[in-house]
Amino acid sequence: MLSVVVASDKFKGSLSSAGVAAAVADGLRRERPDVVVRSVVVADGGDGTLAAAVAAGFELVPVVASGPTGEPVRSGFARRGEVAVVELADVCGLVRLPDGVPAAMSASSRGAGEVMAAAIDAGCTRVILGIGGSASTDGGAGLVRALGARVLDSRGEEVAEGGAGLVVAQALELTAVRARLAGVEVVVACDVDNPLTGPSGAAATYGPQKGAGAAEVAGLDAALTHWAGLVARETARDLREVPGAGAAGGVGFAALAVLGAELRPGIELVLELVGLRQELRGADLLVTGEGKLDEQTLRGKAVAGVAAAGVAAGVPVVAVCGVNTLEAGQLRAAGVEKAYALTELEPDVRRCVADPVPLLRMLGERIAADLR
Repeated sequence: MLSVVVASDKFKGSLSSAGVAAAVADGLRRERPDVVVRSVVVADGGDGTLAAAVAAGFELVPVVASGPTGEPVRSGFARRGEVAVVELADVCGLVRLPDGVPAAMSASSRGAGEVMAAAIDAGCTRVILGIGGSASTDGGAGLVRALGARVLDSRGEEVAEGGAGLVVAQALELTAVRARLAGVEVVVACDVDNPLTGPSGAAATYGPQKGAGAAEVAGLDAALTHWAGLVARETARDLREVPGAGAAGGVGFAALAVLGAELRPGIELVLELVGLRQELRGADLLVTGEGKLDEQTLRGKAVAGVAAAGVAAGVPVVAVCGVNTLEAGQLRAAGVEKAYALTELEPDVRRCVADPVPLLRMLGERIAADLR
């Protein structure tokens, strides 16, 4: 009997992690009816993290919260006991922008804080926050305001949401947020090492991806610099240069400086949540994957993390993907013995994106045949 674990990330814009696993499993069984397949939904801390937790047995608790531009959206947190998983992307990330229109200067991280607040108020004492896919560059001000902080201008009024509003902030009140977070551990899934400000900071590096032009990037960086000084004055420590402070438009910074959070690699956290190590016991093969295997894959993405877990468990690893741009040597160095790409079967990438399931089934058949 052949035992295979399928733990692929989503094929972004095409198929979910669960969908990839189901299609590959179908193909494996067609070629090898004796195969036993166990599917594990994984993500790297960005979109898909909530789904991975729910698939692993967490209960989804619905929450209506603020989207990136303030509109209410239906999101939630995943709960198991006193542990909650919150996915920023699902509530106020890029995927939640109305009609996909960027709002570089005004988008806020408030919604993620609202979902965190709901989890804490429900009795959760450990909150895991996945921050990939952010639509905002607000230094995490929206997040901490939703948890009770007040960010005030010279007249004592709340500043506007978004990064642009921070430039007029003159006072920061943290009494309420400190009370709410008492006894609560916050762990942030973070896969970047950017500081908050400067040429490799949140605005300069990620602002253009969120619709910011050159002038807006400069304005956002100035606002974040001002915000960092205000937070440092209130907390008596300046964390703007800490690696990861620039993650998610500065949510990493606010989580560290205001919430006292721990930053950890996203895929590492997710694999612990879904219990991949336990699933690998007795497995003969581990299949991972993502839409495109490229240089980014090797830098802490889901495929690299899953492959590392397979190597540690002594289980051979192969990958499925839409497109593969990596050399065999690069794959082997990451722990992947072989990659199977949809474009090997269908050269038209658009067709691969539009209808990946039949192609993934065929790749599953190839993988099983190669095991004979």
